[in-house]
Amino acid sequence: MAKQSIFGRISTLMKANINAMLDSAEDPQKMLDQLVRDYTNSIVDAESAIAETIGNLRLLERDHEEDVQSAREWGNKALAASKKADELRGTGNSADADKFDNLAKVAIQRQMSEENEAAALAPSIAAQTEVVAKLKDGLNGMKQKLEQLKSKRSELLARAKTAEAQTKVHDAVKSIDVLDPTSDLGRFEDKVRRQEAIAQGKQELAASTLDAQFNELEDVGELTEVEARLAALKTGGSAPQSAIDAPSAPYTP
Repeated sequence: MAKQSIFGRISTLMKANINAMLDSAEDPQKMLDQLVRDYTNSIVDAESAIAETIGNLRLLERDHEEDVQSAREWGNKALAASKKADELRGTGNSADADKFDNLAKVAIQRQMSEENEAAALAPSIAAQTEVVAKLKDGLNGMKQKLEQLKSKRSELLARAKTAEAQTKVHDAVKSIDVLDPTSDLGRFEDKVRRQEAIAQGKQELAASTLDAQFNELEDVGELTEVEARLAALKTGGSAPQSAIDAPSAPYTP
């Protein structure tokens, strides 16, 4: 029953549609882990069952070989006894000749018995040989399925890690700004532009004060004096005196 059970388990696992099972599973990762455990345990059980079945088959083959060998030996004994009887009968010793013929008959009976036992073992040997072959094929198939499962599990884990990393990146970007990943830079640039505008406004405000206007008038007067002195140089040829150095008018009482 144990061999039938393991053979049934192997057949069931071999026919399993892994892709369909994963597609219908709520948690493919857990499903894969469970399948890997199931296949691993079944492979261990199958190897044990196959080893036991092979051992039983080898015992049957050994018994069959012993029966065949024993039948051959009894056949040889029957032949030797028959030849001896013929020799004795040729010498006129009929009593001893009959004795050896009887021995030949006994040997033939033993030979036939061993042959029957060997023939009886043949169907069992053939059946066990077929079972062993199927179990070996099933075991190899299960090992291939196990490697497929492990490969799928590794692929799924890699995809899960990639998805997790992408999710983290997406969440990080979303925390900055869902619509504009460079919103922080945009906000900083707006702040700088506002500060520049405020500074420019202060400059314009300072330029519009009365002091600034008078300063402009003084600048104009200074430029006018410069022009006048330049003109004097060109016409008189002497350096003009400044208001500080010019002689004062004589005092008239």
